[in-house]
Amino acid sequence: MANATDTPRSDTTPDTRSVLLYDGDCGFCAGSVQFVLGHEPPSAGQRLAFAPLQGLFGSRIRAQFPELAGVDSVVWYDPSIPAVRVRSSAALAAVAHLGGIWNVVATLGRLVPRPLRDAVYDQIARRRFAMAAPACLLPSAEERARFLP
Repeated sequence: MANATDTPRSDTTPDTRSVLLYDGDCGFCAGSVQFVLGHEPPSAGQRLAFAPLQGLFGSRIRAQFPELAGVDSVVWYDPSIPAVRVRSSAALAAVAHLGGIWNVVATLGRLVPRPLRDAVYDQIARRRFAMAAPACLLPSAEERARFLP
């Protein structure tokens, strides 16, 4: 996937929150969303929403960014630019969102050249269905407001 990062386009969200798009059919991906929800500081929730790639919002983002066609990856959508990040860049954006020591981890991760980071990401992505059983993401009532269709 060449250069699907930081590509400006028109905004599709009604608000200014970044959106983490994930594979809604993947237990590993659902667990990753739960990890973010469980580790973010309370104030960070106001800045991030979630949406499955297979949902209405995910379809709109993929239509808006044609370079995402065929992408089977986590996607970080930043409406302020607007831009998308995929693969390891999206994962590092999610980790940086957590703040604190996680921001340090993300900064260190960005020091690794993107081709190498993406190669590691791809190895994990190929095995993600074997790494976790299928799971249904069940957000709390408070968290539900942060999930887009």
